[in-house]
Amino acid sequence: MRHEKRRQSVLISGAGIAGPALAYWLDRYGYEVTVVEQFAGPRPGGHAVDVRGPALEVARRMGVLDRIRDRRTGLRGMSAVDAEGRELFRTTERTLSGGDLDSPDIEILRDELAAIVTDAGGAGIEYVHGDSIDRLEQDAEAVRVVFRGGARRAFDLVVGADGVHSHTRGLVFGPEEDFLHHLGTSTAVWTAPNYLDLDRWQIVHRMPGRLWGALVMSVRCNQEVRVHVGFDWDEPPAESVARDPREQRRLIAGQFEGSGWELPRLLEYMWGAPDFHYDSMAQIRMDSWSLGRVALLGDAGYCGSPLSGQGTSMALVGAYVLAGELRAADGDHEAAFAAYEWELRAYVTANQDLALTNKAVMDARDAAELGEAEAREFADELGAGEDVTNSYAVRDY
Repeated sequence: MRHEKRRQSVLISGAGIAGPALAYWLDRYGYEVTVVEQFAGPRPGGHAVDVRGPALEVARRMGVLDRIRDRRTGLRGMSAVDAEGRELFRTTERTLSGGDLDSPDIEILRDELAAIVTDAGGAGIEYVHGDSIDRLEQDAEAVRVVFRGGARRAFDLVVGADGVHSHTRGLVFGPEEDFLHHLGTSTAVWTAPNYLDLDRWQIVHRMPGRLWGALVMSVRCNQEVRVHVGFDWDEPPAESVARDPREQRRLIAGQFEGSGWELPRLLEYMWGAPDFHYDSMAQIRMDSWSLGRVALLGDAGYCGSPLSGQGTSMALVGAYVLAGELRAADGDHEAAFAAYEWELRAYVTANQDLALTNKAVMDARDAAELGEAEAREFADELGAGEDVTNSYAVRDY
């Protein structure tokens, strides 16, 4: 009697962008896929993100490129203002968040991109919201998982796609401090009403010293704005801030107390924003992204930080490559994980180095008060890696 080969089961932790993208490809390749997400539903809010370079081709192969283009932020340009609200300059050629407006890159809200990628996966993928991995043990046969909700299940493979502070990574690879590299900056983002009447426009208010100021951009057909603020620090904020959203709001309010322009009113909206998000910019650098039957994907394994502008692209490309190598290895996860790292390592390193270059340019501009032309020349001298990151060609699987 002929026996059909058993479908391998994969548990993915995290339903942001990397996790659902991996689920899409694994389901297509015949895997039995479960995605667990600690939030009770899709997580709202977040930064505007960019789909760039090879990620555009991955999106095309997923059949979602047109949908992503349809939901792009569609900004027409940007302006900069001083503390009194006087316009310093404006341009319709680029924005601070998305770069050159005539490039093929697509800027889109993080939550809208996550919804598009998740919807593309279809009904064959099991999503478990409001739960997470509590413990796991692996041996030569399987990974046995205990969920925080009490369920116990076994999977052939587990993939941690649960972000820079990945709980999966902590369970398998060790404490976060072994891999997390702070970049000396914290940022926060939240939604507010579009009381400024911005029409597909972005306003930037830069502040001297360690306070970056604010970036405000209209989104969702000008119905609302996303507010971004940031500041530099010499020592990381207190550990309590990392765990408590109210302490995070207090920190932001304290940092920007007495600021000019519209910041006082925007900070008032922060207190009631349901999608407020705060974190310190950091990178995850690891010698290996897998151990046994567990692998890491996206920010969990190789976060570049928002300073790279490439985190979303790395997530989409990484998901495509990981699924493709599992398919090519025909069930041999050790070979697949090794090939996944070999294929992506140079691309990831270039993206992470790009973030460090961008941070150095910003620091030099602030310290020496460099103009735009001088800052760009400095960036060129440091060897900014856009060409390397965007020239990576995704292979066929």
